[in-house]
Amino acid sequence: MGHRLDIKRIIQSNFVRDLPMVVLGCAIAAFATDMFMIPNGLAAGGVTGVATIIQELGARNGLTLPVGIQTIVINAVLLLAVARAGGLLYVIQTVTGFVLLGVFTDLFAPFVTPLGDEELMLSALWGALACGLGYGLVLRCGSNTGGSDTIGQIISRKTSLPVGATTMVIDVTVCALSIPVFSLINALYAALAMVLMGIVVDAVVDGGNKRRMAFVISDSFDDIADDILHGLGRGCTKLSATGMWSGNDKPVLMVILERRELSPLKAIVAERDRDAIVIISDVTEAFGEGFKELGV
Repeated sequence: MGHRLDIKRIIQSNFVRDLPMVVLGCAIAAFATDMFMIPNGLAAGGVTGVATIIQELGARNGLTLPVGIQTIVINAVLLLAVARAGGLLYVIQTVTGFVLLGVFTDLFAPFVTPLGDEELMLSALWGALACGLGYGLVLRCGSNTGGSDTIGQIISRKTSLPVGATTMVIDVTVCALSIPVFSLINALYAALAMVLMGIVVDAVVDGGNKRRMAFVISDSFDDIADDILHGLGRGCTKLSATGMWSGNDKPVLMVILERRELSPLKAIVAERDRDAIVIISDVTEAFGEGFKELGV
């Protein structure tokens, strides 16, 4: 039996290695928040959105409530509810993320010149792009900045609701709560920024390494496999399966492709067997021979 890997040591070493990237990601997100989001009343979900609303309400009553400090305090309270489930490393990664983000947000605020109120569209678009880039870099390194994801975990634990759906509802609720504080127009632009931000985060986290996975069920699997191997230059795997209706063995070919290779694959299958069943799905990442190098 081989030796057991020290998973905790590997993860901790990766965290130390990736810390500069986490710092950079938090700095980018904080700068974008100060320049595009907060001064234009764009509460695009999450704890930062809540803090933006509270800051505005405080300012109207003569109180100074920095957004960065608010996010640190709120996230610290929320983290206490999920810390035990996540373990020490999860706590360290989360605390690092939201503390850096909060500190940078308040640190940059006095030096940033925001766009004017009439540039809500530009603020929403560029704020979403920059924030998405920053948050994506943090998530790509295995850290996070707390926020609505933590609230989603808490609610999911109490109600068994999916974390992803719960988080989305929370973000939409924050946008809705900003309407009486700012305006409906601001809330709509904030929602637009929130959606675009999510797209950018996914793109950064995936790293442009998305692929397609195809399953091909056909009696001509040998010919199709040969065409895939020598025509497309892609490896494929034969899986053993049994048709439940017929009870016959039905070999299934599995192949990972780039998007541009889908059309040639479809042409190959159509040429060999028009009755073949082809199932295509998205693959977030593919590592190994023929794809991105597998590394830690």
